Amino acid sequence: MLARDPLPPAVFEVNRLTLEYPTAAGTVRAVDDVSFRAGEGERLALLGPSGCGKSSILKAVAGFLKPASGAIKVRGRDVKGPGPDRIVVFQEFDQLLPWKTVRQNVEFPLRMAAKLSKAEIRERTETTLKKVGLERVIDSYPHTLSGGMKQRAAIARALVTDADVLLMDEPFAALDALTRSQLQRELLELAEELGFTLLFVTHSIEEAILIGTKLHLLSPHPGRTITSLDSHEFGREDIGTARLENLTREVHDLLFSPKIRKGAPENV
Repeated sequence: MLARDPLPPAVFEVNRLTLEYPTAAGTVRAVDDVSFRAGEGERLALLGPSGCGKSSILKAVAGFLKPASGAIKVRGRDVKGPGPDRIVVFQEFDQLLPWKTVRQNVEFPLRMAAKLSKAEIRERTETTLKKVGLERVIDSYPHTLSGGMKQRAAIARALVTDADVLLMDEPFAALDALTRSQLQRELLELAEELGFTLLFVTHSIEEAILIGTKLHLLSPHPGRTITSLDSHEFGREDIGTARLENLTREVHDLLFSPKIRKGAPENV
């Protein structure tokens, strides 16, 4: 389960990232000296206990939080703020505008950018929606779509802008088990078909293994790197198998070992 070698060129990389928040009692360090990277088509799952800074890291990669120290790069360029090269797909995909059709939702970021003609916007939108299998509901409204269709529409809206990285922060956390399982399957099918690069935040060990091609484990607050693991050989066909249970147990032991909880991350 060790990291693959040689490393592919990085689509995004986080180098010695430290994040801090000002509070009434003083500055609080949320993330301490964390580094990771992902290549083309890789899906990196950030995994750790509540309060370890997973969501803060994702917000920093999105450009919404300024690092106290360290650097974040996408395609070798420093992240200075939000940009179209990084698109956040929010929890339950509620960024879809309910008064707009699927077509209009996906067109929206292209129209806001005002860099393409109406014909070019229409062509790119229709091509992207066909890629994600929504050409039959292109003129439907979000409330008429299933959860899987909403997810596909949200991802299409990211892909239509040619974003380099999709960012997902516990998108299935509030869902029941059956819906969650269905949407995990939908996401994996799209990822394998379209090959997008993903940063995925979750507190579920099994979900991280199934969604991610690599895992980055964080210690309890403040979040520090424990280790990175390769999970690209695991998929939904491994659910219920001994090999998945063994890796889940291994990851659990790394996250919750007494040594880690005392603030001394180990390298594996």
